[in-house]
Amino acid sequence: MSSGTFGRGFKQWFWRPPRPHGEIIVDRSVSFLELFYDLVYVAVIAQAAHHLAEHVSGRGVAEFAVVFTMIWIAWVNGSLYLELHGREDGRTRAVVFVQMGILALLAVFTTDAADGSGTSFALVYATFLAVMTWLWNSVRRQDLQDRPEFTTDAGFYVVGMGASVVAIVASALLPSGPRLLLWAAFGLAWIVGMGLAGHSRRLLTRAMPPTDSLVERFGLFTIIVLGEVIVGIVAGLSRPDRDTKMTVTGMIALVIGFGFWWIYFDLIGRRQPRRDGPALTNWLLSHLPITLSIAAAGAAMISLIGHADEARTPSGTAALLAGAVALGLLAIAVTERALADAERLAAVYRPLGPAMLVGAGAALASGWLRPAPWLLAVLLVAVLSALWFFAVNRFIHAGAWGQEEPTTDIDPSP
Repeated sequence: MSSGTFGRGFKQWFWRPPRPHGEIIVDRSVSFLELFYDLVYVAVIAQAAHHLAEHVSGRGVAEFAVVFTMIWIAWVNGSLYLELHGREDGRTRAVVFVQMGILALLAVFTTDAADGSGTSFALVYATFLAVMTWLWNSVRRQDLQDRPEFTTDAGFYVVGMGASVVAIVASALLPSGPRLLLWAAFGLAWIVGMGLAGHSRRLLTRAMPPTDSLVERFGLFTIIVLGEVIVGIVAGLSRPDRDTKMTVTGMIALVIGFGFWWIYFDLIGRRQPRRDGPALTNWLLSHLPITLSIAAAGAAMISLIGHADEARTPSGTAALLAGAVALGLLAIAVTERALADAERLAAVYRPLGPAMLVGAGAALASGWLRPAPWLLAVLLVAVLSALWFFAVNRFIHAGAWGQEEPTTDIDPSP
């Protein structure tokens, strides 16, 4: 092979254009590069949860919710770009590693993002958004050649990304209070924008049809936040004054994380949403409160273990942990309604929504009672266990327990 041939081949491999909209790889598997990319979010989310664990209060929860939403928006943008437009080439690897470097730096400023390091957090986050704006604009340019029917929507998306960069840079110039309000408005604008796009434009399901790899990506992010439950337990039990009651409380609280895993992956994980815009949008957006609630529960467990010797759980800790469980159950109820299996297995899924509502109410009641920390953990485990057994009973009676879920056929043509 001549040096010229090698050079042309290497250039083609390293700088191929992104896949245009609609060029869906139906049988695509999540790549090792995507798994590596997700790992950097472990560090970012851990820093955000660390701040909440040290500020178990209404303000601490609000700050955590805003910062976590910004992290989730970053993950959605990066992950969907790889899902829809990434290739097995050098360009994709290079841009992913650039994103990971920016996100690693973002983690440094995440713990105190709501206060002292907010300016640095904003500037680094804006840098990440600027990179994503460039990447999505490269898709728009590719659409101009190959899929012009997507160009208008891609252009709106790029404009929105560019406006986001401007807004976040502007927030860096503000004091901490107004800056957090602008971040909250930014997160709300993204949520509303994605909701409107999914409910008003049919192009969404053609540009982003539900595939096994898309479902797997969201399941993997859920596993990342479930890891924060483990981190919270370990951090709580690493105290030098640890005693038997703390250890017992921590191990019971660990089962709450297990309960989230069983409910999510048996009822939602690996199951595709329906192929219509509203259902797909609801499925996507409902993962924000699901993952936020699990991460918040992990942060609450540090405080729960720290107060294990007290007769009653502190009000802030009880409200945070019970509220996180309740929010997660309510979000799961929304997600279930968007699944294709909610229609195929209507007898199973129809009663699960009301059951989740009852479970959320029971979780909140447990927090309101403020029993001893170990007993609060037991009550929440009981709520999650009862819901799981109820769901399993419905699957068994429908003859659907343990069966492989059917894969929805994807037609990538417009």
